[in-house]
Amino acid sequence: MSIFEAILLAVSLSMDAFAVALCKGLAIKKINFKKCLIVGAWFGSFQALMPLAGYLLGSTFADKITAVSHWIAFVLLAIIGGNMIKESFEKCEKPLDDSLGFKTMIVMAIATSIDALAAGVGFAFTEFNPPWFVYITFVLIGIITLSLSAIGVKIGNIFGTKFKTKAELAGGIILILLGVKILLEGLEIIK
Repeated sequence: MSIFEAILLAVSLSMDAFAVALCKGLAIKKINFKKCLIVGAWFGSFQALMPLAGYLLGSTFADKITAVSHWIAFVLLAIIGGNMIKESFEKCEKPLDDSLGFKTMIVMAIATSIDALAAGVGFAFTEFNPPWFVYITFVLIGIITLSLSAIGVKIGNIFGTKFKTKAELAGGIILILLGVKILLEGLEIIK
């Protein structure tokens, strides 16, 4: 995985958090930098930790399923991307409250990072050159999610949920395309 692919993946995985941050920004009446940063920090930290957990889980079983690893990565990314595309066409559920408390934020952070956990499992079957670059990818995912979520809160506060569906749709398409690329490389159709 190249640095460009890692950044593209990070942006794609952050789209769920960005969409929720837009809704959160809509609910917050008095917005300030601190509130934007709180939302960004919650989402960014979970988006960085969940793929690490998935990677460690996937690495435990990697030697047992190496022959089909490209299929596993493809299926996981296709499911995540497909779900994001499906969600992009659904209406916003109930309006969010403006609370930034622990109970509210941890539930939202976990909910928006489940796809990152699944992507992390796929990382165990993805070639990173050098191998430690996978950890740089986790950091990139966290930083990009933090930044986009903080920006999303502000945009949501100003414009509402106008960009929510477009962000989820774009993120879903990108994840599916990355999955296809991993599959084609695993089948040695492309190098």
